[in-house]
Amino acid sequence: MKEIDRLKTIQAIVDGHLTASIGAQRLDLSVRQIYRLVDRYKLSGPPGLRSQHIGKPSNHQLPVGVKDRAGRLILQHYPDFGPTLAAEKLAELHGIHLAIGTVRQMMIDLGLWVPRRQRPPRIQQPRYRRACFGELIQIDGCDHRWFEGRAPACTAIVFVDDATSQITALRFVHSESTFAYFGTLRDHLVAHGRPLAFYSDKASVFRVNHKSVRGEGQTQFARALNDLNIDGFCAHSSAAKGRVERAHLTLQDRLVKELRLAGISSIDDANTWLPGFIVDYNQRFGKAPLHELDVHRPLGPQDDLEHTLIWKEPRQVSKRLTTQYDKVQYLLFDTPAQRRLIGREIMVYHYCDDRVELRGPEGELLEYCVNDHLAPVNQGAVVDNKRLGHVLQMAQEVQTMRDDVRSRSLPASPTTNRRRGPHPDKVKPNRLGEEQYYKALLDVSGERMEAQSDRPELADIAKEAVQTVVKRKRGRPQITGPRDESPSPVVQAAIGQWQQRSRPNEG
Repeated sequence: MKEIDRLKTIQAIVDGHLTASIGAQRLDLSVRQIYRLVDRYKLSGPPGLRSQHIGKPSNHQLPVGVKDRAGRLILQHYPDFGPTLAAEKLAELHGIHLAIGTVRQMMIDLGLWVPRRQRPPRIQQPRYRRACFGELIQIDGCDHRWFEGRAPACTAIVFVDDATSQITALRFVHSESTFAYFGTLRDHLVAHGRPLAFYSDKASVFRVNHKSVRGEGQTQFARALNDLNIDGFCAHSSAAKGRVERAHLTLQDRLVKELRLAGISSIDDANTWLPGFIVDYNQRFGKAPLHELDVHRPLGPQDDLEHTLIWKEPRQVSKRLTTQYDKVQYLLFDTPAQRRLIGREIMVYHYCDDRVELRGPEGELLEYCVNDHLAPVNQGAVVDNKRLGHVLQMAQEVQTMRDDVRSRSLPASPTTNRRRGPHPDKVKPNRLGEEQYYKALLDVSGERMEAQSDRPELADIAKEAVQTVVKRKRGRPQITGPRDESPSPVVQAAIGQWQQRSRPNEG
């Protein structure tokens, strides 16, 4: 097909329908090469446009005898080697430098290597259960419409013992997150104690899939397990943790119907009702362990779940006695003890109930106040009682444009705690400016004109008020730093002027 296109283009150039420069652009060749092809076409016709390398040996072929010698050496010394190792040994011991791909193809031709695509699929053989209860706990989350159409879909966090297939902990949450697993882990630890190990998938809650230069290389859940002296392992496939996967199928059938019969339609009511269901489930589907020994270890005085199952992050204290966490600036009180922390690292403790504590290097509690960059409270403006409803209406319009989502949602939030990007249709609070206020004022003006469509002169009044606001705002000096997203006095004055002029004359 490429040679046919070349023939058509060269023929058009010879006939005078195309220039050499346009033909060079079409064929992605230089103009000089186009002239060479034209000369060959005039001399030999269409066969002259064929590549001159056709029928000739490649310029990159191996020297004569090298391939045969390498093949004999591989058969004699390295029949069970892989292509990479065989290529290394040929270069180190025999002075034959070949690419790994070349050695791989040679071994395929000799029948010593099978390409990955031609290999039979790997069969996941079932393994024996662990011998004792508490030796290995499989954990996973299952997204499903547990309440059918009575409530939105949610996630069930399930802990299943490998030796007995018993459910050791079960909890409904809005979505899989670190704090959702912390809550279920607390239920398991309080009820049974500390197991030897947990077995999970490779979700970002359990494993750092993209390691960065900074950081400890472990997730918050893995850090909590390490503090509790519990091992954590990740499965390479779903079949490896088949006990909990099989429990998901059983729960999706039975638990949905049990919730329907019990008339439960909320997560809180379901979590209160679940302990009785877990007892009934374990009696029906639990297996007897190989040994009766329970290897769970009781919680000791050193196992402080209150300060272990939380989100911990290190922060450094600046010269101004400040530190920042999740778009909130924390100002340490200026005391002699806390002044010694300048330049040192402290820990931020974020609890499930949204409490935040700052602790020093020795674990001491630090005193601070908060400077929230996304604080929704602004300086109140004096508003006339008759205009309050309209000012609130415009403030609501501006607030719908504001993107005040933090880098990580709060632990108590129903959404996941994964980091997210900026909202495409919203504006950061410190970016709210003339355009957003202008649009909000237009929206409010349009709604009021629709409500009073029998007075067409309102359109001119609203337009004049908006133009007045924009003209005055453009004449104001530019102010650096965070802006106040509340309606400015100029905007409020324009709204008041518009409302006063649009109000029917009384008396």
